[in-house]
Amino acid sequence: MARSQQAKLLKTVRHLIGLAAAACLLSAASSGLAQTPAKPAPAAPQASPQVAPQAAPQAVPGFWDPRRRPERPDLSRLTVIRFLTETDYPPFNYTGADGNPAGFNVDLARALCEEIKVTCTVQMRRFETLVDALSSNRGDAIIASMAVSPQLRARADFTDPYYRVPARFASRKDAVMPEIRPEYLEGKKVGVIAGSAHEAYLRAMFTDAELHGYPNDEALRTALRRGEVDFIFGDAISLAFWINGTDSGDCCAFSGGPFVESRFFGEGVGIAVRKGNDLLRQALNWALFRVWEKGRYTDLWLRYFSVSPF
Repeated sequence: MARSQQAKLLKTVRHLIGLAAAACLLSAASSGLAQTPAKPAPAAPQASPQVAPQAAPQAVPGFWDPRRRPERPDLSRLTVIRFLTETDYPPFNYTGADGNPAGFNVDLARALCEEIKVTCTVQMRRFETLVDALSSNRGDAIIASMAVSPQLRARADFTDPYYRVPARFASRKDAVMPEIRPEYLEGKKVGVIAGSAHEAYLRAMFTDAELHGYPNDEALRTALRRGEVDFIFGDAISLAFWINGTDSGDCCAFSGGPFVESRFFGEGVGIAVRKGNDLLRQALNWALFRVWEKGRYTDLWLRYFSVSPF
């Protein structure tokens, strides 16, 4: 989903920030997160998957392989890290009750600085100004839910991903499937935002499903709530907030697991540093691994999110 669309969607859940502080979310091994189907195989015998209530344990994303421990760089050359983040993208970035920067990204930045044992500052700016501010040395690193793309790689270097925005199916609670494969959705009505990467993925992988395009998320989710479609497919983070919020009327739940195919849904979200600043990039990669290894990443994510998109 486009960055601007994500911002618009998550602004609608600003009122959930207080509730989400005590909630739970995401943990899966870095290599085992995705449920990425191959091209649909020849139709299996008429076996239908058993419908079961959703009762999966909460999961916290982990994109770090313990067998690939990064080397500790020379941290003595770092004395301060000036983080840049955006102003209004809850629960990742927002202004706290005390007027200071708050949110998952802000707390993660502070945890990284504690690990590196360096002074840390966080400055909030409009999202569209962040890369220019980094390039002109008004900050050292951007931690603002910035999805890595070839266009951005031309302007900045990035750490390893510290989270992804997966895609998932949602259904009404009385029709939840524990697993979803292309053959399971043959003839099923699936709603999706018209023209989105999610629609492109369904057309490529779920060729026997009956797709129904909608202009926006509100129309899409209303269709599922009313039973006009069997499933909807979209951004799992915004869907997680909707499922757990009052707007869903407790109608619906996730079906199957997450899809993180990078060709359709991007490389993931990383921390941007100025081109060529390998010392800082390596230090942040090392600190991200340490924060995850110590369980602090898990604690942080569980504090901010209410329903696992994974």
